[in-house]
Amino acid sequence: MNFQSSRRRGEEGIAVVIDFLLSNARLVLGVGGAALLGIATLAVKRLIERAGRAADDEKVERKMAESWEELSLVSASPTLIRKGIEGVVMKHVAKATKQQKADLCQQPQMLDVQTKPESKSKRLQLCALTLQERLQQYYHTRAALSPQEVQRAQSVALDICTEIQGFLHSRHPDMPLGDMRLGGSLLDDLQVVSADHACLLVPLQLESSLWRLIPGEETLLTHPLHWMVRRINLEYFPKGLSYWDRYLVGGYLSAEAVVNMFSKAVMETVNWPSISSTLDCVVRPVLGGPDLRLEIRPGNAVEGAESDYQPLFVSMLPLLSEGDVVLTAQPEFTSPWVNAWHLSLYPWETQRLAQLDAADNGYRKHTLKILKAVCRQNPALRPLKATPLANLILHLSDSESDWSETSLDVRFQQCITELIGYLEQGALHSYFKPAVNLMSGLSEDQVDQMAFMFYCAVSEPEILLI
Repeated sequence: MNFQSSRRRGEEGIAVVIDFLLSNARLVLGVGGAALLGIATLAVKRLIERAGRAADDEKVERKMAESWEELSLVSASPTLIRKGIEGVVMKHVAKATKQQKADLCQQPQMLDVQTKPESKSKRLQLCALTLQERLQQYYHTRAALSPQEVQRAQSVALDICTEIQGFLHSRHPDMPLGDMRLGGSLLDDLQVVSADHACLLVPLQLESSLWRLIPGEETLLTHPLHWMVRRINLEYFPKGLSYWDRYLVGGYLSAEAVVNMFSKAVMETVNWPSISSTLDCVVRPVLGGPDLRLEIRPGNAVEGAESDYQPLFVSMLPLLSEGDVVLTAQPEFTSPWVNAWHLSLYPWETQRLAQLDAADNGYRKHTLKILKAVCRQNPALRPLKATPLANLILHLSDSESDWSETSLDVRFQQCITELIGYLEQGALHSYFKPAVNLMSGLSEDQVDQMAFMFYCAVSEPEILLI
């Protein structure tokens, strides 16, 4: 007890010493050496803390072994040593972990103010939660959305869908479009934290005798996800017979030209104040970006209080479909190729996850939503989007068969370990298109920050659930 009290009183002094060592190490050892020293210092500090908290010699030895294993694991990373990431990320993790433990596990005798017995029991209950229980608690309080919130967002998105489709039918009656519908994570119960975005699918209808979808591997781009749509049989059916001929560029249907058309025909033309009045909400187009997006706020929102309400963003997504192939017009993915269409693997990934969970009553979708929420709420992990996480679980499902509720904690920790490996390699290959590296868009700094966060979570996964 005396050791713990003195440690707490001298905690700030230790932090000052650590900062002093790290700042001077950069001068002598360089950035890489300072990174290694910082990680080693952190591991040793945790070793001392764990030893002080242990109640007997056996627990002390076990905790010491865990700390040295952590040090060995982290110091073995050449990427982390090379980049020297001992700065903001390490301080953020250490501070967050210390704050969480102080909130959950602070002993009654260390409190300056005496609390009620009920408060003490609740705190002890939280401190005693296992990782399995913490994950379930995190899922229900952070990741999962209430049915009322989802229904409200879907209702608003469908109202917008009806208004846009009615406008296009009245202004462009000759435009061959299928029925617009809601799609994406909001419909598939994969959205987390808050229902703040929705996707409206706008199917384009092409004549099968006039158009051909060409896989990305067969084009000059040779990218598996960059497909092209060629105009065929021009000798028998000259240009002008198809409505979409007006958006040809070099003999191919241009996804960028289609997006620009919808931007002018819908985003810049629709009377949004009138629709806002009809739907009792404020609808504004988000102009200037590569996508077709609307921002929706409640009708009673005032300018000064906008930050208190989470807006709903609704995106229009033009698409082509043939069999199980879905191509989307998303220049942000296919730029600078104006003729390229993006092959969406989302339907395949979502369907595969649903099939696997239905076959064994598994919790893969549950695990995916927890990982998505963790990455969204942690600034260092935000660059890691839903697609790599879904493919991570699909790959892991090939080698692990037990995805039951009781194995949730094991699978979660295994996902962390697998992510560290993928980040060290700089590659996570698509489950359905192995030639596609889903981490190719990450910068070195982003990879290093995420790797360090996951390294720290190997021994203390609770830091991801703050």
